[in-house]
Amino acid sequence: MSNEIDKNKVLSALLWKYLERGSVQGISFFISIILARLLSPDAYGTIVLVTIFITLSNVFVQSGFNMALIQREDITEEDYSSVFWVSLVTATFLYAFLFILSPYISAFYHNKILTDILRVLAFNLFFGAFNSIQTAILVKQMNFRRIFINNLIAVIISGSIGIILAFHGYRVWALVFQQLSNGFCICVVMRMTVKWIPKCKVSLERIKILFSFGWKILVSSLIDTFYNEVYNLVIGRIYSAKALAYFNKGQEFPKFIVINIDSSIESVMLPTYAKYQRDLSKLKEVLRRAISCSSYIVFPILIGLMCSADNVVRLILSEKWIESVPFVRIFCLALFFHPINIANQQAVNAIGRSDVYLKINVMKKLCACAILVCSLPFGIYGIAVGSIISGIVFVIFNIIPNKTLLNYGVKEQFKDVLPALVMSFAMGIVVLIIGQLSFAPFWELVLQVLSGGITYLISSIVSRNRTFLYLWNMVNQIFLRKSYVEK
Repeated sequence: MSNEIDKNKVLSALLWKYLERGSVQGISFFISIILARLLSPDAYGTIVLVTIFITLSNVFVQSGFNMALIQREDITEEDYSSVFWVSLVTATFLYAFLFILSPYISAFYHNKILTDILRVLAFNLFFGAFNSIQTAILVKQMNFRRIFINNLIAVIISGSIGIILAFHGYRVWALVFQQLSNGFCICVVMRMTVKWIPKCKVSLERIKILFSFGWKILVSSLIDTFYNEVYNLVIGRIYSAKALAYFNKGQEFPKFIVINIDSSIESVMLPTYAKYQRDLSKLKEVLRRAISCSSYIVFPILIGLMCSADNVVRLILSEKWIESVPFVRIFCLALFFHPINIANQQAVNAIGRSDVYLKINVMKKLCACAILVCSLPFGIYGIAVGSIISGIVFVIFNIIPNKTLLNYGVKEQFKDVLPALVMSFAMGIVVLIIGQLSFAPFWELVLQVLSGGITYLISSIVSRNRTFLYLWNMVNQIFLRKSYVEK
């Protein structure tokens, strides 16, 4: 009975997380499309340059300790308060550092406006410090319904502010205040919905205990973030802001798909993994489910996007963004195995082997940086193609530790995702054939989506794909309270 309750709780949490990612990020993505049509690629390129430094700083404020709060079972109110004050002090020091550094960053990129933008946008560090504990509490409770509502309110308000400012000609500042208002709204709504108030006490002993686990996650997150942003740093310096905007927009579509689906599974599965950290056979079973489900969902969407990228960009972003199409296709391939990466990383963290996680991450990023350096002579497209090679290297490195820890190696994981891989490529062929027909872009895209979806669904039914049956069973349990038995 207890296992059934836990299962229903996980399924319910997963549903709410998908709703949060699907609707909140969907609305956010829709707002970004409106802003892209109102603003120039130069404005987007400028804000990307600034966001690099805010994102890196946010790692120190929100990573490490928060993961430790979720992973550990013996967390107290004193732990929450201690982490809160440490995060707030960290945000203060980082804001002062960015305030002083901003003129030098502007000089480096030969763009004077970056100084003022960076100093204003850096206020988001304080908002992140304020809402990080509330978020950790809700994740630990698996209360993703409340996270969904909070983020939905924030994205609607901040998106409306950004669109209004862009419409009235505020250009890059529309993007600045959109991001700033989003952080502020999340902070206010979290304070209203999560009844937690920090106490005026800090336990250095508890901070040390949490830090013993969290520092490895912090360093690993910092390496991840720096690696993700190093492309923007290099391209922004060597090429123009417009070229950076095309490169960045090319990542946006596949990242929207992959990151939202994977982060939904990641947020729900981390506390689930943690429950089975002492039962490795059960943990392996959960990991296999996570990999199979995320791959089954992600693979066909990425293949479909890659095959219809020109119509998607032309219809959604307009002709002025058409130069981002090659990047969309390249990054669909680069992010293809991201679901496997995330699931394997989370399983390692759940066992408490953050040392292994850190070592693997360091090795991955060193290889990726070497690939980036080697790709520089081949221009901006060569840099993008290099990310595909990095993606292959990443998946190999991430699987290696779980071969030892869980007896779940490359061969077995590849076998688990192979059915979705084959069906996705078969679907991609159908989508490409439809793309050769002489239809208007809109109707051609509609036909591609319908034919691709129907092909994938029929393939799943005919082959009686186990992941399809599992997902069907999950939907029935949540919505219809029925059980579909796998035969």
